[in-house]
Amino acid sequence: MNIASYIDHTILKPTTLVSDIEQLCTEATMYKFAAVCVPPPFVRFAKGLVEGSGVKTATVIGFPFGYSAIEAKVTETLLAIVDGAEELDYVVNISAIKNGDWNFLKHEGEVLIPMAHQKDRHVKMIIESGILTDEEIIRCCEIYAELGADFVKTSTGYAEKGATLEAVQLMRKHLPSGIKIKASGGIRTYEFAKQLVEAGADRLGCSASVNIVKESLGK
Repeated sequence: MNIASYIDHTILKPTTLVSDIEQLCTEATMYKFAAVCVPPPFVRFAKGLVEGSGVKTATVIGFPFGYSAIEAKVTETLLAIVDGAEELDYVVNISAIKNGDWNFLKHEGEVLIPMAHQKDRHVKMIIESGILTDEEIIRCCEIYAELGADFVKTSTGYAEKGATLEAVQLMRKHLPSGIKIKASGGIRTYEFAKQLVEAGADRLGCSASVNIVKESLGK
């Protein structure tokens, strides 16, 4: 398995340095990861570093808690697009999920997803599966399938529980084949990464990406 092709090489810590982004992008081009995922202020810089390499530039919107106003997420989206982000990882309003406010969640998606698609950006909707019930995960899958998200993503990496095989399997069962799954949060070994792909993940968000690839190669 060419695990590198599944990986969004990620750094999202609030103390991110310019040198961290330089290292991330160098590693991404060297190992041919699918994308780099960086904090919004670094999108333009990262985009320039990976230009022409085939590595996409991704960023996060409403990160990490998702309860930003829709208008704030719209503004973040506009800035990310102007700066050159090709993929947008949205943290959905998790508070709305836990309150059962599905109409709000649907409205949020109706605003954000078409806006990104009009600019040919790929959309990943982060639902924070580790703190949701199975029923809540299934409802999210139904909503984002209806709205045509490109990916449904498990986690931000900031909750106590990140990606699990069970969540990915449940999501795969309740999403159309055309909608992909990104697993993220706590993926530190090749074995776990491989299991997640076999469970149905199409993309993996990792900060331990280089070690995972080295493990896959027996190094």
